[in-house]
Amino acid sequence: MITLFHILAGSVPNPAPVAPPGLSPDISTLLSWWKWGALIAGVFGLIGCGAMMAIGRRSRSALAADGAAGIPWILAGLTLIALASGIVGVFM
Repeated sequence: MITLFHILAGSVPNPAPVAPPGLSPDISTLLSWWKWGALIAGVFGLIGCGAMMAIGRRSRSALAADGAAGIPWILAGLTLIALASGIVGVFM
């Protein structure tokens, strides 16, 4: 039974992904805009966390702690944005 499965699984085609004709440049532009916007949002997030930490230093320690707690999440998001095409490329 396993041999039959391997034979059937071996004959299933696995074509490479191909963009529809004429759509590839538009999609690449759209993805580059989204990536740029996400990176700008990450920069604003880091600035916001820094501002929360600076403001919260004076008798608002919870605000400072919230700002510091947001930094790893923003860095994780920026890392995911930077590695997104590589991660998807592994599975294609």
